[in-house]
Amino acid sequence: MPVFDAVAFLATCSGRPGVYRMFDDGARLLYVGKASNLKKRLASYFRKTGLAPKTAALVARIASVETTITANETEALLLEQTLIKQWRPPYNILLRDDKSYPYIHLSDGDYPRLGIYRGAKKEKGRYFGPYPSAGAVRESLGLLQKAFQVRQCEDSYYRNRTRPCLQYQIKRCKAPCVGLPSQENYAEDVRHSVMFLEGRSTALTDELSAAMEKAAMSLEFELAAELRDQIGLLRRVQDQQSMEGGTGDVDIAAAIVNPGGACVHLMSVRGGRMLGSKSFFPQVGIEEDGGAVLVAFLAQYYLAGQERDFPSEVIVNVLHEDLPTLADAIAQSRGRELAISHRVRGTRSRWQQLAVTNAEQALGARLANRQHVAARFDSLTEALGLSETPQRLECYDISHSSGEATVASCVVFGPEGPLKSDYRRYNIEGVAPGDDYAAMHQALTRRFSRLKEGEGKLPDILLVDGGKGQMAMAREVLQELAVPELILLGVAKGVTRKPGLETLYLNEPSHEFTLPADSPALHLIQQIRDEAHRFAITGHRARRGKARKVSSLEQVAGVGPKRRRELLKHFGGLQELSRASSDEIAKAPGISKKLAESIYAALHSE
Repeated sequence: MPVFDAVAFLATCSGRPGVYRMFDDGARLLYVGKASNLKKRLASYFRKTGLAPKTAALVARIASVETTITANETEALLLEQTLIKQWRPPYNILLRDDKSYPYIHLSDGDYPRLGIYRGAKKEKGRYFGPYPSAGAVRESLGLLQKAFQVRQCEDSYYRNRTRPCLQYQIKRCKAPCVGLPSQENYAEDVRHSVMFLEGRSTALTDELSAAMEKAAMSLEFELAAELRDQIGLLRRVQDQQSMEGGTGDVDIAAAIVNPGGACVHLMSVRGGRMLGSKSFFPQVGIEEDGGAVLVAFLAQYYLAGQERDFPSEVIVNVLHEDLPTLADAIAQSRGRELAISHRVRGTRSRWQQLAVTNAEQALGARLANRQHVAARFDSLTEALGLSETPQRLECYDISHSSGEATVASCVVFGPEGPLKSDYRRYNIEGVAPGDDYAAMHQALTRRFSRLKEGEGKLPDILLVDGGKGQMAMAREVLQELAVPELILLGVAKGVTRKPGLETLYLNEPSHEFTLPADSPALHLIQQIRDEAHRFAITGHRARRGKARKVSSLEQVAGVGPKRRRELLKHFGGLQELSRASSDEIAKAPGISKKLAESIYAALHSE
């Protein structure tokens, strides 16, 4: 069995919330899990030491891992449970519970208790439920314990305490057993717990927000911080659960085309519940757009696979003129109508965006695969007529906003993929605003001056993003510093600036040539150039933001002091606002859907 390359996989794994699925060499599903950070969670499986025996046995059988990104951890939990029930993986805990449905019971008395309850309702007090599983009850009780610290211990334990227990020390209980909270304060916590259990969480959050603002105005900052934390916990429960928020039988297909490949990510919804997803990588030329790839995929997927579970609707991320014809052909072949939708709202829009996100992630991981990159290096060796395969490629790019905060980037690739530890950024100073030639000259001079002093490694090929002018500037720097002979490659976009039509210059501006649009060598050049561009832009944005000395929220057009104050009041602080999805941000007073997306982008920009 081939050994799973965990290092290469983790290098491209997303740090967002989601679900992961582990398969053996026979493509059999071994385990399904969820994570608030996929990269960190999956990295914990591939440690050299410290694994439990069962986990080590699982890791030894892993041949591949697939991930599905979700909007938040709540959705990841819902999708995880759906997949476990559907596929019953051998390494997951499978519940076989034939007991009665559980309730949450609130007892009578001065200091009532919250606890899980099964059976006949003989005990005095209030009952909330029934809940679908004991896990759902424990999750709700855990949240209430953190938020309002109402006791959950048995009455026999409670009556015999003389000092607070560990739950008080970790702030999960206010120790009514020894009379620490007043009866009035405890009753208020019980009332808030009841509001939550009755489903009045929005009213409860508004009440806590008002109390937090009042406490802050009275300079009672500890109380305000406690209320802020309670609001944060409740906001997470109110997350829009798009994994179960819709209706009907729907497939969501998103096609992404990048230099070097294409990906179609298909998500399946049946009965309004997300059942899972899968990525496909069709072989296409780079000149194909997403719409053409999507039409070709849907035709083969639904017309060739007669045994497939057929939805009533397909949601797509791009339009194409052949989609109506495809819908008619499917209707004639399968004997039933298939609606193809593009402009969708609400839950369907969230499904559509998740499919796009997963397609981008899957394609990025595939393009960064070590074997894939090595094959591209071999193709580049042949295209440039080299006697040996280059081991180190460096590419440079410049980014600025009308000359402000100019940053030059240097990215490095080897046959094994990006060498991110060797990436460098250069803050450009002392050049005329917008003078990219002078900025490139300064960056290359600084880089190769250090190399002459023995710092770093000499690249085999130096790529410069630009035409003859940028290439001439690079040649001038190399000659000034007497750098040993290396291959210089200029990359200029075509007249239409469309990927696949780049003009290349090898060593001299007079040596001009092009490569076929489907050439793996060209795909490698495009990948390195795009990575240099991305790295330069993120560095420029960071430098510009630091120079302006404002928070990311203040940079969003349309968010003034009043809206910032309302946002922070609504979410209880910037940390909880950063955790929220764009749909949750749009629920805040005075925030439109478009503005919510801008706020989300500003808070999550790299």
